[in-house]
Amino acid sequence: MPQGQGGTLGAALNNLLAAYNVQSRGRLKSYRAKGWHAQLVHLTETHRGYTELSRAGLGVTQQTLLKWLADDEYPVRRSYREIIHQAYEAAATIAANPIPRAFKDHQFEIRGVVKTGDDERDRGARGTAPLRIDGRNGHWASIESLWREGGLDDDAFQDDFIDFVICDDIGEGTDGWDFPGSAYVIT
Repeated sequence: MPQGQGGTLGAALNNLLAAYNVQSRGRLKSYRAKGWHAQLVHLTETHRGYTELSRAGLGVTQQTLLKWLADDEYPVRRSYREIIHQAYEAAATIAANPIPRAFKDHQFEIRGVVKTGDDERDRGARGTAPLRIDGRNGHWASIESLWREGGLDDDAFQDDFIDFVICDDIGEGTDGWDFPGSAYVIT
């Protein structure tokens, strides 16, 4: 059974999601070129790069492209340099895998300090039951949106998980939900 651990609920959730072998939007590490010429050279080394140049609308002949590649001082219009940069950024971006249905339909068991109102307990410790959340009752649209854009950091994941999964499954709690502990395990 997959398990996520972390110093916050959000970190544990992100580690649990990583156990499902999915990847959020990111940047390929090999794309580090700064100038238009270096970016063009990098783009023309792969099929993906040529595809992004075409999508970005670079409409030059093969002869012109060869001249550009042969001479980094060749005069290139600013609009073409912008198209090259746009294509380079698109080629450098990794598309996010979708959050798997198995994750969203997960029966989450949260172990760690859970607080609602004045009630603060270490759930899952010393024989107490963990906090059980049925992910099928959650509304995952906001979480998935952040995931696709590469913005699902630990804090955002925790906040949205509380708002759109915990609250949708078991309610708001006395005064909202808080996870003030320093270690969480989610299975």
